[in-house]
Amino acid sequence: MLRFQQEDPAAPAMAAMIRAHRRGLKKLAPTSPPESRHALTLDELKAPEVTLWGLWDDDDLVGCVALKEVSHDHGEIKSMRTAPSHLRRGLASLMLDKVIEEARLRGYRRLSLETGSQPGFAPARQFYTRHGFTPCAPFAGYVEDPNSVYMTLAVIDDGRDDGLDGDLKEASR
Repeated sequence: MLRFQQEDPAAPAMAAMIRAHRRGLKKLAPTSPPESRHALTLDELKAPEVTLWGLWDDDDLVGCVALKEVSHDHGEIKSMRTAPSHLRRGLASLMLDKVIEEARLRGYRRLSLETGSQPGFAPARQFYTRHGFTPCAPFAGYVEDPNSVYMTLAVIDDGRDDGLDGDLKEASR
């Protein structure tokens, strides 16, 4: 039975999954310079503004996802990974739904992410596009980077202008 559980990144199974996530990202973009690598470390995942969940299938950790608070109304998806043995089973969509639900509960108006621009990241970009994310300008201290793609989703539309529309139009040019 699948269940989500808030996790300590230092717990053995989670630490192993995060290390595998970081190794996998390095394989997808082996030539990216260090300043273009934005995956959180185990210590960074312990920060108070970050919530980390594990997705468990009985006693097996099959996925993880983190939500980082960027501001009182903006969150960022971090460290989303599905165990290789559980790919193509819809778990990534379940994890994304979990983060979107939590973002709404927190009152975030936007949920954003950074992913790679290299060909190996194309499936991730397609996945997020299928779920309504659109390209945007860098956010939360990120800068323009040929190795990165920034995407965002309005999770609560309260009719206010958050200033991102211009950024979205600019980023999609």
